[in-house]
Amino acid sequence: MANFCVKHRGVGRHTRWVMRDILPFILCGGAGTRLWPLSREAFPKQFHRLTGPESLFQQTCRRLTGDLFGDFSVLSNYQHRFLILEQLQEIGASAASIVLEPQGRNTAPAACIAALIASRTDPDALVLLAPSDHSIGDASAFAQAISIGADAAREGKLVTFGVEPDCPHTGYGYIDADQGGGANAVLVVKRFIEKPSREAAETYLDSGFYWNAGIFLVSATGLLELFQAHAPEILRLSRCALNESSTDLGFRHLGKTYTQAPSISLDCAIVEKAENIVCVPLNTSWSDVGSWSEVWNFLDKDSCGNVVKGEGKVLLEDTRNSFAYSDHACVALVGVENLVVVAMGDAVLVASKDHAEAIKLIVDQLKGNGQDIALQHSRVYRPWGWYQGLNRGDRYQVKCIMVKPGAKLSLQSHHHRSEHWVVVQGTLEVTRGEETSFLTENQSTYIPIGEKHRLANPGKVPAFLIEVQSGPYLGEDDIVRFEDIYGRPSTE
Repeated sequence: MANFCVKHRGVGRHTRWVMRDILPFILCGGAGTRLWPLSREAFPKQFHRLTGPESLFQQTCRRLTGDLFGDFSVLSNYQHRFLILEQLQEIGASAASIVLEPQGRNTAPAACIAALIASRTDPDALVLLAPSDHSIGDASAFAQAISIGADAAREGKLVTFGVEPDCPHTGYGYIDADQGGGANAVLVVKRFIEKPSREAAETYLDSGFYWNAGIFLVSATGLLELFQAHAPEILRLSRCALNESSTDLGFRHLGKTYTQAPSISLDCAIVEKAENIVCVPLNTSWSDVGSWSEVWNFLDKDSCGNVVKGEGKVLLEDTRNSFAYSDHACVALVGVENLVVVAMGDAVLVASKDHAEAIKLIVDQLKGNGQDIALQHSRVYRPWGWYQGLNRGDRYQVKCIMVKPGAKLSLQSHHHRSEHWVVVQGTLEVTRGEETSFLTENQSTYIPIGEKHRLANPGKVPAFLIEVQSGPYLGEDDIVRFEDIYGRPSTE
């Protein structure tokens, strides 16, 4: 337990030692369906700056840092690993471990992995399972609730956290718990209700029910015992996947056995079957930011109830209670109300706020038709920077590429396309065959089919270039990698 001890300054000359035995595990999955077209599978909502200057993921990391907590870990999937690393670096934070799933299997297997990791550190440690995509108004109130719940968790309770509802929301689960106990209440949970009808939700408002915040606190040993009792196959497969795990570039990759685990939520696999469950109220504003109407509801509004976000210009005329987002285009709303309008470079959404949760059905249609627009933005992020499609024809496409300072692309070649590069800002080091040279603004080069090549930015500011590809096949999988500092396969 020595790793958990920290000195906490008290009043006057006195100090006291507190046990940082609460190990936070940030669950950082997400399919990017409910806030489409801004959020997509390759760049889901937790990495967007929806409610402030920092992303929801970054806000979560800050909330779980301090004397109350041990070092947090992140559980995510393979394709988001560099986004996690970059966003941690932006806020000067580091994780005890970044654990990568070979395939998303919902929250129950992820929670089991968290319990196994924590138990190997210390069997008596408390595991705090926290989603990465929630917005919580008061971090101090959150920490106070966790501290209250920790005492119950040390006594063997499974602790969940509830939010007093302010509307009959049908997209949240509800907790029916005993009432009373004052500000520091620890309430016995009687039952959970999954996403009720509006009529039922209206009755819950006056009956002392809570929204289920999806945050859980329990001892590592206690959680493993619950898995052994209620989901032993998940426990077996998770233990095998952890034993098979490997470490590369600071990431911990779970073994492929993990993909055999059932895809099921922690609520369904464990929580709804367990006994000795208690609820601690969260006395702060909270949202899972699960729809565009939730984003509108959480943000400050103008005198007409409108919210405007994004870098593009938005004009409003005789418009009320609406949400408008534009990443670059000029968007105008005239004579409307209760709308959500989201304009991206490759997709535009127009929806009633009352039907915002049905947007995921549109994403399902796109995925069913094999449309990449459900998965990727026109701007695709990579560990070295990003590229964005500008134009495309039968045998050509044009991209803008940004290379971060100090970053370099892989040494690669293509079987089916040639490339023309024109630097428009900054300085780039270009490897072409056996030659290396530097290109500055307005200089260009040509990469023939089959030629080994690489880009690198030796400067201290981002560098931009325009790339024109031409050839019979322009897919991103036409890459042969000879060297890559990020350890990526040839198709990434």
